[in-house]
Amino acid sequence: MFFEKITSALIDVESLPWVPVAPYKNKVFVKAIKVDPIRGEWITLLKTTADIELPRHHHSGSVHVYTISGQWKYKEHDWVAKAGSFVFETAGTQHTPIGVGTEEVVTLNIVQGDWNIIDDAGRVLVTENWRTVMQRYLDFCKANNITPVDISSFTA
Repeated sequence: MFFEKITSALIDVESLPWVPVAPYKNKVFVKAIKVDPIRGEWITLLKTTADIELPRHHHSGSVHVYTISGQWKYKEHDWVAKAGSFVFETAGTQHTPIGVGTEEVVTLNIVQGDWNIIDDAGRVLVTENWRTVMQRYLDFCKANNITPVDISSFTA
């Protein structure tokens, strides 16, 4: 039976590549750690320059963000997330992330559902989800002659 083959797995995060994200190729990098096609969840590390402003976006599911290094905030809020901070984003929220200070920002992100980049009228311009994260990872591996790890597997 399939469920009997599901087990805990150790993921060698260090061996996974940092993948540049268009159109911010020199400023934003994502390291895909795990995608769960059943629940629509994706886990990544995000690395950006301190001067970054990412586009305003909307989440269809909840998001958990743990700040590893650097500082960032949302234009729409007064707080600043620093190393060791945890941000919980409720499903349906909209915000615009920006870097604060001078240190590179690295966050661990656990995202459920779609991440929709929206324009000023609230129209969806681009949708990110477990499928797009997986495809970006596979495309990068192919282009750079890297043997991909199955980050969608439920077995060790």
